[in-house]
Amino acid sequence: MAHRFNNKVVVITGGTSGIGLATAKAFAAEGAAVFITGRRQQVLEAAVKQIGGRVTGVRADMSSLADIDRVYDAVQQQYAQIDVLFANAGGGDMLPLGAITEEQYQRTFDTNVKGTIFTVQKALPLLKDGASIVLTGSTAGASGTSAFSIYGASKAAVRNLARSWILDLKDRHIRVNVVSPGPTETIGLTDVFGGGEQAQGVKDFLATQIPAGRVGRPEEIATTVLFLASDDASFINGAELFVDGGLTQI
Repeated sequence: MAHRFNNKVVVITGGTSGIGLATAKAFAAEGAAVFITGRRQQVLEAAVKQIGGRVTGVRADMSSLADIDRVYDAVQQQYAQIDVLFANAGGGDMLPLGAITEEQYQRTFDTNVKGTIFTVQKALPLLKDGASIVLTGSTAGASGTSAFSIYGASKAAVRNLARSWILDLKDRHIRVNVVSPGPTETIGLTDVFGGGEQAQGVKDFLATQIPAGRVGRPEEIATTVLFLASDDASFINGAELFVDGGLTQI
């Protein structure tokens, strides 16, 4: 296996399950020192054991600025700089127009937009010149989805942040790109669709709408994040890369 990330320091928010966990495993397997965040200590500890290698777990809610500070304090205790930041923590739920609540709006935007903004901003003193930042977007940010407008709007905001940040960071040669998964087999997706047989029915239907004929796997998103973070993507900047089996192209 290639070790593109030997001696690199990688921070992954929301790294205890799904896409974040798969990406942490992939970076660790390629030699990186990895920091992951999660809100629940027991789940965080279990993820650290799964990942193996040089991994550190930091309990944090990335919508809390104090928690974000604690993450970077933990990094600074061991390393002088960060080479890769994967701002992945996020989430959302489904409510149609007419049922949207202020609480849903605040929860979604605090996690997906506020959290992303300050995760990146507070990393700046530690980010190496020439570092790579990858943000998690979503196909929902580029197309309409019934009852999912608040989540989609938050992810559209994330995508637009990258466009401006590449200008703010150009003198430091820090690249910022967005990976936008389509429906992916994660606990989060199952929960959004109501769990159990109901969720499986929705996923089976979605598979018929995706040209690839199935939903994605977290590992497929992870390999894309590693590509964007690597020197192989050295001239890719401000891009949104859809990993969705062709869903947004039809």
